[in-house]
Amino acid sequence: MPTQSDRLLVVWTSGDKEVAKKMVFMYTRNSMIHGWWPNVTLLVWGPSAQLVINDVEIQDELKLVQEAGVTVIACKSCAEKYEIVPKLETLGIDVFYTGEFITNWIKSGDHLITF
Repeated sequence: MPTQSDRLLVVWTSGDKEVAKKMVFMYTRNSMIHGWWPNVTLLVWGPSAQLVINDVEIQDELKLVQEAGVTVIACKSCAEKYEIVPKLETLGIDVFYTGEFITNWIKSGDHLITF
């Protein structure tokens, strides 16, 4: 009998501040606070990485997400293109090449949502 996975990967690509505040951060943080998912990972991918670096309010809200227990990671290839790897790392974000990571996640049958 298949077991239900308790892991969720949220892939955040949007550079839109409203999407970040009213969708991505609200859902990931509340998922941990309310126990909807015991294991939530937020992948900062593409334009969302630039938003994080360029907006202090977004950085503050991301910190609350991290404090709630969400694991925050970022795509190193994207961050290299924007030349922001060290800046993301100073925010406590684990930056690495995520192609194989996301492929394995999808193949595992664990849950994934995109914004």
